[in-house]
Amino acid sequence: MSAAPRQGRARLAALAERLAAAGIDKPRRELRLLQIEAGGEASLADWPDSPHPGLEALTDRRAAREPVSRIVGRREFWSRDFLLTPETFDPRPDSEAVVEAALAAMPSFATVLDLGTGSGCLLAALLAERPEARGLGIDRSPGACRAARRNLEGLPAFVAAGDWGSAVAGRFDLVVSNPPYIPSADIAALMPEVRDHDPWLALDGGADGLNAYRAILEDLSRLLSPAGVGVLELGLGQAHAVAALAGAQGFRVQDIRADLGGIPRAMVLGL
Repeated sequence: MSAAPRQGRARLAALAERLAAAGIDKPRRELRLLQIEAGGEASLADWPDSPHPGLEALTDRRAAREPVSRIVGRREFWSRDFLLTPETFDPRPDSEAVVEAALAAMPSFATVLDLGTGSGCLLAALLAERPEARGLGIDRSPGACRAARRNLEGLPAFVAAGDWGSAVAGRFDLVVSNPPYIPSADIAALMPEVRDHDPWLALDGGADGLNAYRAILEDLSRLLSPAGVGVLELGLGQAHAVAALAGAQGFRVQDIRADLGGIPRAMVLGL
């Protein structure tokens, strides 16, 4: 091996050690993703002998616990790429359980409402699977609304700013939501990738983590068509409490779907 490849590999090893020291799992995998961001897919042809000159600056950001998705400005969800901005929650694979539960509970729907749409990932995934349907996304953050509109380009969807369902008129076959559900006092203990980079509005669920569920459920019967269903993402250990809130509003739990980790993640509600 010539001197240049040896130097390149040594540099890569040093960058990997920097990430490992910062507590990053699988540092070489993350460096590979950052290499693509620095130099494009073509830069992998020389990997790992020639790390891109821009890789070190990106490594510094990741070592400071900025998520790769924030560094590259996008996240894959349901096999689609979504633009991320500081105002949008970073979609997690766990949220795909909401899409799966919705499609299983409502195989055919004409209208779908996404409350707290954020990046628009839930709405986009559902409309991509049911191209004959139309959708409405609501979010309290004007910045998130702007990002969702870009992510929903080409799909039959409208996005507007609003406080959950309070300003929404009409009825929908399907209502979905991934609301903020972290108890306020727990946010400070979250991983830095979440606490320091996801918007507070998308995290803070109030003192018990259930404020957004209360607001959504108060309007849900008005927003659902007679045979419609609502699908809510759940936080860890919240299934019983959310089911009780839903029951008090006249809903019955039709299904609870687990995520890939086996955690109850999506609750299907019907009247």
